[in-house]
Amino acid sequence: MLKQAFNRYINNFRGFTREVWILTIVTFINRSGSMVLPFLSKYLKENLDFTYGQVSWIIVSFGLGSMAGSWIGGKLSDKIGFYKVMVFSLFASGLMFFVVQQITTFAGLCVAMFALLAIADMFRPAMFVSIRTYAKPENRTRAMTLVRMAVNLGMSAGPAIGGFIILTLGYKGLFWIDGSSCIIAIVLFFLLVKEKKPTPAGTTHIETEVAAVTSPFKDVSYLLFLFISLTIAIVFFQLFTSLPLYHKEWYGLTEVYTGLLLSLNGIMIFFFEMPIVGFLERKNIPKIKIILWSAVLISVGFFVLLINTWAGILVISMLFITLAEMFCFPFSNSFALGRAPRGQEGRYMALYTMTFSLAQIMSGKMGMDIIAAYGYNNNWIVMGCTALLAAVACIILHRRMLSGKV
Repeated sequence: MLKQAFNRYINNFRGFTREVWILTIVTFINRSGSMVLPFLSKYLKENLDFTYGQVSWIIVSFGLGSMAGSWIGGKLSDKIGFYKVMVFSLFASGLMFFVVQQITTFAGLCVAMFALLAIADMFRPAMFVSIRTYAKPENRTRAMTLVRMAVNLGMSAGPAIGGFIILTLGYKGLFWIDGSSCIIAIVLFFLLVKEKKPTPAGTTHIETEVAAVTSPFKDVSYLLFLFISLTIAIVFFQLFTSLPLYHKEWYGLTEVYTGLLLSLNGIMIFFFEMPIVGFLERKNIPKIKIILWSAVLISVGFFVLLINTWAGILVISMLFITLAEMFCFPFSNSFALGRAPRGQEGRYMALYTMTFSLAQIMSGKMGMDIIAAYGYNNNWIVMGCTALLAAVACIILHRRMLSGKV
């Protein structure tokens, strides 16, 4: 029985092209190397003695750079090809990490952080387009899930490695190793993967979302999908902004217990996301329906926090949020890419990745302002209702697509 379960789990990882596996490994190396980011606020406050207000503006510059980079990367992917964008983005961002460590003024760091993220996040839409090219149509959603798993594992390993580097080499060493990891990752990609032109659109069910429009700004259904993605992401990012503070202030939990709760999220994704995606993909369930389920699940994950007399409810909340994450992000990635007409993939994926950059900026601001004015419980109510708004939008979008409207 155990052997059968193991074989079924392993079968979910079969059928990928060599290029997809290399892209996954490169993504893991790159995300493991993104160890500066979790310590950025601490570095700015404690090492450079910036005020909280200055730190917040540098973080805003960071987010705006991410949005700009996503759009530029998407446009360039359509113009010159995803391969060149990916190689330039990682190599240049690696060099930028070496430069940023030398800048210590407030204005300089605002500009530098904007430029760093504008270059680094050109990679994201290009990477999505590369999956459409290198992955087989029948396992494209699973290929995206595989790369997402690499991102999660890398982001889990990065802070631990980064903390050790700070203790031994200091923040300067952190910047050098972070920049070096970007360069190593893209050199591996350049040596092992050759540029490949996108193939003509296929006729499999993966392509059924393709829009009959020439611009994402004229694709009303896609704009509605971006609204759904934005609202779900705003709620999801509370996991990294208000929830850790809530653990400490309401239940008195230490960083260790917060870390364990976040580890539960990572462990569940590692073991269950690929089998769940494989199962739902085989059932050929419409992606918007699956995203609808995720919106309902994440709303429940925040509404249960209103039961605030037992710390165990935090585990239950995490289970619902993680299930929602496993249902939402692989299929929303796939929907966005499948919706893009040939030659427009970069622009479609640019707007999609920009929604997450915007959500990161909005989520922390919304959550903190609501908590400061009305308390944690009201924030959970607002977030739960925001997720339900996304669910309603999913129903509207599903009906719209069934009627054949673009």
